[in-house]
Amino acid sequence: MNLSSMLSEDCTKSAVLFNSKKRILEYVAELAHQHMPELSESTVFEALMAREKLGSTGIGGGIAIPHGKLKGVTTPVLVFVVSQDAIQFDAIDNQAVDIFCAILIPENQCQTHLTTLAGIARLLSQKDLTRKIRHAGTDQALYQLLLSHADTGTAK
Repeated sequence: MNLSSMLSEDCTKSAVLFNSKKRILEYVAELAHQHMPELSESTVFEALMAREKLGSTGIGGGIAIPHGKLKGVTTPVLVFVVSQDAIQFDAIDNQAVDIFCAILIPENQCQTHLTTLAGIARLLSQKDLTRKIRHAGTDQALYQLLLSHADTGTAK
């Protein structure tokens, strides 16, 4: 799984301060827009919210994987955000969420979408890694930590 090609340092943020599901997804859309200037922030936000209306992407354990398929995008983009304080996100375990890995995929790349979702879920199922993610003190430290694990989907 080549997540490192989808992840960039400017879309990796540690210890952000937001207090609602809507605001964190707006922030994800702002960051993603930097890599998809052909799409407005509102288009990205609406894609994420449309998916959330189908059911929360909060997978439990304080983790959410918001995702959406977008027209007019040619390459997948990951946005990885860690919130300083956990946010109520309607997760399947009813726990607040502090790790958000958003996946934005071109509309016609269904297999990439599914493979990426599965890989992220597998990666974030590692308790030791999620502990390190939560304690990464800077954006750069978080980015380097994710890169060191991104391509294998398993801890190194």
